[in-house]
Amino acid sequence: MQRASRLSRELTMLGTEPPPGISCWQSGARLDELRAQIIGAADTPYEKGIFDLEIVVPERYPFEPPKIRFLTPIYHPNIDSAGRICLDVLKLPPKGAWRPSLNISTLLTSIQLLMAEPNPDDPLMADISSEYKYNKQLFLINAKEWTEKYASQQKRALEEKTNQNETKPSTESVRQKRKGSTLSKEEKKSRLDS
Repeated sequence: MQRASRLSRELTMLGTEPPPGISCWQSGARLDELRAQIIGAADTPYEKGIFDLEIVVPERYPFEPPKIRFLTPIYHPNIDSAGRICLDVLKLPPKGAWRPSLNISTLLTSIQLLMAEPNPDDPLMADISSEYKYNKQLFLINAKEWTEKYASQQKRALEEKTNQNETKPSTESVRQKRKGSTLSKEEKKSRLDS
């Protein structure tokens, strides 16, 4: 009961007064499954990227932190290929810094800050971390490429258009699926005669 009322309060707050560049909403009918989007901050390799996140709120929330992971691939030393995030506020003490006084808005803001300021000394991706430390230019190039490839607004618009086209078959493809409908009467007749 406490979890449900707190979550609904937090979602209302996130809806009315979201942190800049962050949005969060309920995914489907379940209150414990949320989705969020973080827009990459200016002057970072993630600038203008739209990053989707999945939030699973445990039964014991707020005494246990939510599980948050990136759904959009991101090139970052503290975020692995499965989207898991290495951030102390996402873990319980003694290794973590989660406290019941924190909320989902605070966590999303912390993740947004981590995107802008990676922590290469506590990496999930050792190779990206060493690249960040010792060849920052290459890291910036790779991170920008990933952002353009996976999180750009143009890419999303194209994917949405493709998905719409896949759900509505074109009249041409429908015509081609019908037997012989693209053949003229003369072609059909000549095939029958031969």
